[in-house]
Amino acid sequence: MTTASDIHALSMGGALSDEQLLACYAVDDRSQPWLRANFVSSIDGAATHDGVSGGLGTDADGRLFALLRRLADVIIVGAGTLRQEGYRNLSLDDDAAAWRRANGLSAQPTFAIVSASLRLEPDDLASYAVRPLVITTSRVAAKARARVEEVADVVVAGDYEVDTAEMTRGLVERGYPQQHSEGGPTLFATMLAQGVVDELCLTVSPRLEGGSARRIVDAANASPQPMALAHALSAPDGTLLLRYVRP
Repeated sequence: MTTASDIHALSMGGALSDEQLLACYAVDDRSQPWLRANFVSSIDGAATHDGVSGGLGTDADGRLFALLRRLADVIIVGAGTLRQEGYRNLSLDDDAAAWRRANGLSAQPTFAIVSASLRLEPDDLASYAVRPLVITTSRVAAKARARVEEVADVVVAGDYEVDTAEMTRGLVERGYPQQHSEGGPTLFATMLAQGVVDELCLTVSPRLEGGSARRIVDAANASPQPMALAHALSAPDGTLLLRYVRP
């Protein structure tokens, strides 16, 4: 029976199982640094509906979103997205945790929140399944850093703005080579400008949004980077799941 979360390869029939999807997105060598970004967009390029990306989500997108988290050593998210999208008390379900353990990974991935100013509430960081990381700059006040360090490990990457190249190197040194970024558009723009993006997983939601919603990249200046299409998957409702990698 066809369901809304079924996902098919465009070149073949039959819905893909979770194991087949995980194999589609697995990298060849997990020990090598790899930064994957994941976004959803409307057909006309909007990255949000009513101010949040979740408003564009479909059942197939939600299914893949959860599966991609299984593959990550660390999940990176900007502080603005953390607040806007309502990231709270995040943990993978029991099946996902069991899959990770069976594949030699920790039961839960670590979350890394990027905040140049460190304007974060400690209470918002205290309920994660694994003690989170906070990526910030050397200019933050000692008092603000001390508050956050009560509930998270603070990593300095850059002086006045977060240097994502330094951030990715630091995460690798901490044992997190497989890095999965969930946005937002400003953080993604910085990653593109600093040349650290290896892969983009883009869900194209089957809708026209209109209006003045943001794109998945929010920057004043262009940062062109060629990408190669690794695969294209589809769902019965018209959702497209595209995977692009750096050539």
